[in-house]
Amino acid sequence: MNRKNSWIFLATLCLCGLTTAEESNDGFAPLFDGNSLTGWREAPKGKVTAWSVKDGVIRGEGKENRQVYLIYTGDEALADFELKFSYRMLTKGNTGVETRARVDKTEKRGFEGYHADLGHVGIGDGVLGAWDFHFGKNTRKEFPCKRGTRLVIDEKGEGHHSKIKNAVQVEEIKKGDWNTCRIVAQGNHFQFFINGKLSSEFTDKLNGKQLSKGFIGLQLHDKGMIVEFKDLFLKKG
Repeated sequence: MNRKNSWIFLATLCLCGLTTAEESNDGFAPLFDGNSLTGWREAPKGKVTAWSVKDGVIRGEGKENRQVYLIYTGDEALADFELKFSYRMLTKGNTGVETRARVDKTEKRGFEGYHADLGHVGIGDGVLGAWDFHFGKNTRKEFPCKRGTRLVIDEKGEGHHSKIKNAVQVEEIKKGDWNTCRIVAQGNHFQFFINGKLSSEFTDKLNGKQLSKGFIGLQLHDKGMIVEFKDLFLKKG
């Protein structure tokens, strides 16, 4: 492509509202610019800010004993999509990613939706790759939802998971280092991959009462915990 045609190509992309960066990764658009939290908002707001950008990554640091979310504001009514990201836990704690989430009408908790657990969640040294409805107490009774398949790391570091093909093994989870993840939401079916292998799979069978759209967000749960995210990309449809 000569210089003239190159300029025409770039001008066409700009007119369409795209840039070469935004069309990268096979249709995946970047959600994080590496410098700021533009396009994200913290909720609920507290006395101190839990989310920041440090050394080119999104850093969540628990400063209060409450759940704090960082919500992607580019589309808060996402339906079918694929989300790619990398995360690392710098301390023990409870974190995860919300998908198709919404405000909890019972007001028992901040949000409700499909949740992928990351890090340490109360069973020995932790649970990775668990799907669940995070509904308030009253709503949970109305819309019961079983957990999906999950990989559990117990106190001895041994792995336990339900029978799914190509399940990620405990030794393949990098503690204290970066792990790559992919979440696929198609209709009422969800898949969660860690380091290229299936960690969790879930089909919501709530007879038409499934959550069909909502926002995605990063979750921070415990005071004193630190988690970091980078390389966040989204492809709709």
